[in-house]
Amino acid sequence: MSKPTDIRIRQATASTTRIAYRTPIKFGGRVVNDAVLLDVAVDVETRDGRRGSGRGSMPLGNAWSWPSQRASSEQTLSAMRTFGERLVDAANDCPETGHPLELSHLLSASHAGLAAEVTAAAGLVEPMPRLAQLVAASPLDAALHDAYGRTLQANSYDLLGRDFVNRDLAHYLTAEFHGEYLDAYTLRQPKPRMPLYHLVGALDPLSDSDVTQPIGDGLPESLGQWIPADGLTHMKIKLAGDDLAWDVERVVRVDAVATEAQARRGCPLWCYSLDFNERCGSVDYVLEFLRQLERQAPAALERVQYIEQPTHRDLRAGGASPMHAAAAIKPVVIDESLVDLESLLLARELGYSGVALKACKGHGEALLMGAAAQKYGMFLCVQDLTCVGTSFLHSASLAARVPGVAAIEGNGRQYCPAGNRGWDQRFPAMFEITDGSVGTGSLNGLGLGFE
Repeated sequence: MSKPTDIRIRQATASTTRIAYRTPIKFGGRVVNDAVLLDVAVDVETRDGRRGSGRGSMPLGNAWSWPSQRASSEQTLSAMRTFGERLVDAANDCPETGHPLELSHLLSASHAGLAAEVTAAAGLVEPMPRLAQLVAASPLDAALHDAYGRTLQANSYDLLGRDFVNRDLAHYLTAEFHGEYLDAYTLRQPKPRMPLYHLVGALDPLSDSDVTQPIGDGLPESLGQWIPADGLTHMKIKLAGDDLAWDVERVVRVDAVATEAQARRGCPLWCYSLDFNERCGSVDYVLEFLRQLERQAPAALERVQYIEQPTHRDLRAGGASPMHAAAAIKPVVIDESLVDLESLLLARELGYSGVALKACKGHGEALLMGAAAQKYGMFLCVQDLTCVGTSFLHSASLAARVPGVAAIEGNGRQYCPAGNRGWDQRFPAMFEITDGSVGTGSLNGLGLGFE
């Protein structure tokens, strides 16, 4: 099974860049002050002799993908960086040809063994989580898809059908997908514009009176300033998950600040997503939170669009909390737990009604999980990892091409704007926000859509 458009990897290289945040972000009980980007470039050649190159980039995000209690942040970050670099080395030794979906699937067979080698060499006492492996592997995966499109002088999302891919979706998912390809679950043109979800971190000032140490860099410094500056209509609220009174009060306060700011600009409709970062003990916490929020601020509850995974990511552990009751009120999406089809199916059994896609888990993997979620009628969203520059445009292109995704997250402009320099001039519609949305229609170029 082969096609003249199948590619082989001629050369792959990796590099890293560390970028300081303008202000810290707190989630899951951890405070993050900077980002380390893993950047990958690949040169490829088709079976019929055409050559091209592509690139991928992603923050390693170890605080989210590997929140270890037994290893330091620098240790987990170093291990993920080494894993990503070793995977690029392995790609250079890969003799196979195929569609990027197939090449990444082939390379993923080495992930577990390679991760074990890396952690053993570093003297770590715990294995590298599958989620951390996916994050570190995602820049190479993105670079392959980008290079494929550029080599064939086409947008990569137009190269997902049977004319280019050797195996149908049943090979990667289940027999239900026999004879189907990803072109049936993606759009041929990106959505013209998409609302942008703004992050309200646990440390972020809400009103001007909360700003105790001004940054003074010209950007907004409180939620009350961000809303009119960017015309925000979507806000993602980070919550504690283990402090019910604080969580309810936080949403009530956010809603009060938003209501005042939106009234001044004449905006009648806006919405929230709620992120407990897995820290709720059970679904009972979520249900009580929703009851108290309805009593104190019913309009705020009405504005909640969905809830991100509220309890621990290990769905296979004894006592994993079913989400049926919460999902009957608002969509509850699987996030940290989503690492493969098995985890998606298990989440469905536990009552999760939605799926959070992330480019940081791999471009091909996100497309496959997006296809499965559509087949099963699940709520869909695309989420961020404080993506900047290339990685943000990659995440945005994914959101713009998957049907059913209504908004995109993008908090790099808040916490790490230095990472957008250069790109903001080339794609102003994606980085200069005035109406609360980004111009994803501009992501229609070769490869993953940005040149």
